[in-house]
Amino acid sequence: MYRYRYRCTVCRTTSPVVPDTEALALIGEAHRDHLHGGHFPDDEIAGRIDRLGRWYAALPPLTALHAHLTDGLSDLRDPKGMGHPWWARGVAALLLVAAAALTLFLVAAVL
Repeated sequence: MYRYRYRCTVCRTTSPVVPDTEALALIGEAHRDHLHGGHFPDDEIAGRIDRLGRWYAALPPLTALHAHLTDGLSDLRDPKGMGHPWWARGVAALLLVAAAALTLFLVAAVL
């Protein structure tokens, strides 16, 4: 399940987590209309977040990949929850290490 959140840096408010982009757009429009007269605040943020509440776009690539894997594994047991169980973090890290080792092995075999 995807999770989205809207953040207005001018008002320093963050919306609750919503499950789809339509609800995210409605929250953003309602906030802008009500508090900003329809104008877009500077540095406003809206987008997909991981189960820990971090925006994927703000994460470094390797951390974002780990968060995507961990979110997918965590959603197998609890699709609407927040937070990462320890087992999902461990399996995601193991998958990344295994993929890196396989890539190194294949490059070494080709050379």
